[in-house]
Amino acid sequence: MSDPTGLDRVGPILSRLHGLHPRMIDLSLERLLVLLAKLGHPERQLPPVIHVAGTNGKGSTCAFLRAMAEAAGWRVHVYTSPHLIRFNERIRIAGDIVSDEMLADVLEEIETVNAGDEITVFEIITAAALLLFARAPADLCVLEVGLGGRFDATNVVDKPAACIVASLSLDHAEFLGDTLAKVAFEKVGIAKAGRPLVSGRHEAEALAVIEAHCAAMGTPLLLRDRDWSIERTQAGMTYRDATGTLELPPPGLLGPHQIENAGLAVAALRASGLGLPDRAWQGVANAEWAARMQRLHGDLAALLPAGSELWLDGAHNPGAGVVLAEHVAGWNDQPLDLVIGMKTSKDAAGFLQPLKKFARHIYAVTEPQQHLALPVADIIAASGGIAVAGPTVREALIKIAAHGPARVLICGSLYLAGEVLKLDHQ
Repeated sequence: MSDPTGLDRVGPILSRLHGLHPRMIDLSLERLLVLLAKLGHPERQLPPVIHVAGTNGKGSTCAFLRAMAEAAGWRVHVYTSPHLIRFNERIRIAGDIVSDEMLADVLEEIETVNAGDEITVFEIITAAALLLFARAPADLCVLEVGLGGRFDATNVVDKPAACIVASLSLDHAEFLGDTLAKVAFEKVGIAKAGRPLVSGRHEAEALAVIEAHCAAMGTPLLLRDRDWSIERTQAGMTYRDATGTLELPPPGLLGPHQIENAGLAVAALRASGLGLPDRAWQGVANAEWAARMQRLHGDLAALLPAGSELWLDGAHNPGAGVVLAEHVAGWNDQPLDLVIGMKTSKDAAGFLQPLKKFARHIYAVTEPQQHLALPVADIIAASGGIAVAGPTVREALIKIAAHGPARVLICGSLYLAGEVLKLDHQ
C-alpha cells in the first residue's frame, strides 16, 4: 500500500493538535516562544518582514504588498488567515501556496518537537509558516495578524522592516475590548522601537492611542493625511509622501476602501527602505484577494437571469458593513438583493444596519458545512424582521431569480464565502 498523501496526513495532524489546548483562542506569546526556541528561532531568520494588523482590510493590504513586490520580480512569503477553501491558502512560500506534502512534513516535525506541550493550533500553524519561510529564500515576508496584535502569535517577529495598522472597528470584543481605544491598543501592540508604523484614517479615540503608544515605543509613525496621502483620480490613483509623488493605476481590488489599503501598502514599502524599483508600484493593479468584492461567474451565477450580477464579499462586522454600504450606494442601475450568512459571535444587527436601506430583499442563509453559522432565525431577528429565510444560498438565488434580473451580493462571513466558492465552481 502506498504512503498517505500530504492531504491525507494534514487533517489527522490538525485534529491531534486541537487537543493540546482547551481553548481555541488564547492570546499569548509564551507558548510559541518556547516552541520557536526548540526549533532554532526561525522567526529570526526571515527575509525583511512587513507586519499587518487591523480589523478590516488586513488581507487586502497584504495582497497589495505581494502584488507590488512581485511586480518588481521579488519572491514573497505571505502568511494570512483564515483560509476559504483549502488550509494551505494560509501559507505562500516565495509566491506558491504550500503543498500538501510540505505542510504535512512541517506539521509532523513541529508536533514531534513540541512533544505534547500545551499550545493552540494557530500558534502551531504560525510556527509552521515561520519555519517554512526561514528555510526558503525570498526577498520579502508579509505577515497578517490573526487576532488583535499585541499577543497575537505573529508578534514574535521583533525587527520588522515596517508595520501597518489598517482600518479599525469593534470586533472580537471578548478578546480585544469594547471600545475603539481598547481595540487600537491591542492592534498597535505590533509596533517596534525604531521601525516605521504606517496608519490609515482612524476615529479620534483610536488615533490618540496609536500616537501615544508609538511615541512611548520610539516608533516612527506615518499617518495618512499628515505623512502620506492617496486619492482616486480619473486615470487611477495619486500617492504622495515626503519622498515624492506616484501616479498609480486603479487598484486591482474593487471598492472605495481599497484606495486606502493600497496606500497603506505603498507607504509601508517606501518607509521600509527596501528599495523597490519604480516598476513595482504599477503592481497595485495586479492585486487579487478572493471574496473581496469578487464577481462570481460559475454554477451559482448561472441560477440568475441574464443581465444579473453575482458578487461575494467576506465583510462581517459593523465597520465592514459601513464600508460595504458606501460601495453598494453606487449600485443604483438595477435592484440589489443581499444574501446574508454570519458567524455566531458577530454583531449581525450592526453589520446589517448600514446595508438594509440599499436592498430590495434580504435573504438569511446558512450552509451545511459553514463553521459556527448563526441560525437563519437570528439573522432575521437582527434585520428587524426585514430578512426572509433563504435558507441556503442556492435556494435564495432561485427565489431572487423569480423577480427578474438583479445585482446580488453574498456577504457576512468568510466561512460562508469559502462555502460559496466551493459551490460556484468558477
